[in-house]
Amino acid sequence: MKKLCFATNNKHKIAEVSQMLEGQYDLLSLQDIGCHTELPEEQDTLEGNSHQKATYVWEHFGVSCFADDTGLEVEALDGAPGVYSARYAGPQRSDSENINKLLQSLQSQENRKARFRTSITLILDGKEHQFEGIVTGRIAASWQGDKGFGYDPVFIPDGHDHTFAQMSAEEKNAISHRGRAVQQLVRFLKAL
Repeated sequence: MKKLCFATNNKHKIAEVSQMLEGQYDLLSLQDIGCHTELPEEQDTLEGNSHQKATYVWEHFGVSCFADDTGLEVEALDGAPGVYSARYAGPQRSDSENINKLLQSLQSQENRKARFRTSITLILDGKEHQFEGIVTGRIAASWQGDKGFGYDPVFIPDGHDHTFAQMSAEEKNAISHRGRAVQQLVRFLKAL
């Protein structure tokens, strides 16, 4: 089985993507390849950050890999938190503090439209490929559900009346931004 590194140590992300790859690749984490440093994310776009992380792994470890960067883009906040979603409330990267700051920022807003966008950069044997997934929805007035991670407890995708945090992993993967980007990645890998 071919080895492929997902440039993350986030167990939730690894589990989501492993499920979608259906055993076609041996999916490795950063820890699995011996990478114990935090990957650089110094770009001002999601595409730039995913490229920077994938390139770092390829150049330092010589392993085919893919990296993602995801942002929540809220219309009433001019696209914020966007590329800074993980650090919205500060460098400590606290999901609960990020959500609380977001809900506070939207308190007086009627427009709660938002979208999640994921950019994936795949470097396979030195060649780069980009994939993107988007899901539109709205921000709930309060926390709902205890599954998922990040902004899942407050994001309600269009066509649904419950948050990502109230959905099963299968239900979320079928419609999520990361799911859509990974589906493109998986289709690409299966066609090789």
